[in-house]
Amino acid sequence: MKSLLMPGVWLVVVALLVHTDLIAPGLAVVTFAFYAALVAGLLVAWRFHSSRIFFALLILFLAERCVSYFCAAHLAGSASARTAVAVVGLVLPLDFVLLSVQREKGFVVSSFGPAALVLFVESVFVAVLCRPASLAAVHGGHHRAGLELPFAAWVAFGAAAIFLLIRFLLFRKPAESGLLWALAASFLALRFGGAGRVPTAYFAAAALVLAVSMVETSYLLAYHDELTSLPSRRAFNDALLRLAAPYSIAMVDIDHFKRCNDTYGHDTGDEVLRLVASRLARAGGGGEAFRCGGEEFAVVFAGKSAAEVLEHLEELRGRVQASSFRLRGGDRRTEARGPDRRGRGQAGRRIREIARASAGCEISVTVSIGVASGRVGARVDEVVKAADQALYRAKGAGRNRVEVAGAGRRRVRGKAAGIA
Repeated sequence: MKSLLMPGVWLVVVALLVHTDLIAPGLAVVTFAFYAALVAGLLVAWRFHSSRIFFALLILFLAERCVSYFCAAHLAGSASARTAVAVVGLVLPLDFVLLSVQREKGFVVSSFGPAALVLFVESVFVAVLCRPASLAAVHGGHHRAGLELPFAAWVAFGAAAIFLLIRFLLFRKPAESGLLWALAASFLALRFGGAGRVPTAYFAAAALVLAVSMVETSYLLAYHDELTSLPSRRAFNDALLRLAAPYSIAMVDIDHFKRCNDTYGHDTGDEVLRLVASRLARAGGGGEAFRCGGEEFAVVFAGKSAAEVLEHLEELRGRVQASSFRLRGGDRRTEARGPDRRGRGQAGRRIREIARASAGCEISVTVSIGVASGRVGARVDEVVKAADQALYRAKGAGRNRVEVAGAGRRRVRGKAAGIA
């Protein structure tokens, strides 16, 4: 939940800076901070091919420029400023919602062009709607009103915030959190007038949140496996560097995973990986699960010996075996094939027959586990190697079992079922 809560902490810090006398940055400093965060965010979004964050930053820039321009002293017409704040308060939440549901396609013409056209049309619409001459004709040139957000804008911001929060809880992506907190900062900017030192500081906070969300996204891609949401091999290697004896490392491998892929297809294989990962993520005894690659996983137990974690690993193995799921129809391996896609020989024909016969059936999965303990003076790579050797022994002894490095063979605790 760090990516959800941390931007809120930054927003509180910005509020303390601009609303207290502890540090009172001037308008020039705040404006510089806004453009620095904006340019940095645009460059990072461009580098990581994130068109959603790129356009979110452009929307912030256009909103800040629009409100600042129509609130300028030489325009004086409070009707222009009030209309600008109201229109931006309605358009900005809608744009953020649209960006949230838009599928990320990078900077290609098919996605970049329509979004740029929408922003251009919105900018022209707001400029025409907020012209001082037009508003003077409507209000007779004498109407004065405060720059408070209208009720419709409050509703728009509230509905958009709820929508973005739900999106984050569903997908747990830093970009969704960034859009949510940038929306909150933009609301505060408009709430405090839209132009001036305090509103510009909130716009700068919104730009910074979006820029940092890209850094969080790159970290997530580097240290987390996208398919299973578990920490990746790189995170596993970093965790090994921090280990201090005593500790235990368990290597986990899905039994007959290649056969599962060949028989049911890669979509089913991905479902198997997600199922096993979800069970490993809830490992008892303080175990932290990682996906090391392919069908291989690791569980690290800091401060525990192999004897202490053995019960938790047996429970984990049994929990995986007890899990099952129903195969979906429509896999490409079950479809009729033309002359150019016929399997070769008896093996290809047999695989298609098995897949057709098992469509809609339930399969269960089993795992083999090897565990080794790290003692004072032992090298961590040697412990990993010992756990791997114990894993090979578990597979050689019939699979669906736990083997401890340096111990005698353990009795099989369960019988493989289904494809496993």
